[in-house]
Amino acid sequence: MKFEDLKVRVQEIIDLIAAKQEREANNKLLEVSDDLDEMLDHAEEDEDLREISRYQVLLNQLHVKINGEEQVDGE
Repeated sequence: MKFEDLKVRVQEIIDLIAAKQEREANNKLLEVSDDLDEMLDHAEEDEDLREISRYQVLLNQLHVKINGEEQVDGE
């Protein structure tokens, strides 16, 4: 899976959040997060690692948004 597909899937999560479908958004977030971890395991280029890192930060922010959790330093 490359970054264009990832971008589409993250947009789907955002759309689900906007539609107040938190359960579906959370399920899709977990799927995308697993795929992102897999991509990280196989990434070789620095640019790929940077892009994966950006998506990890975005997914973390979406997780907080979906679950209403306060982000704690160090997590």
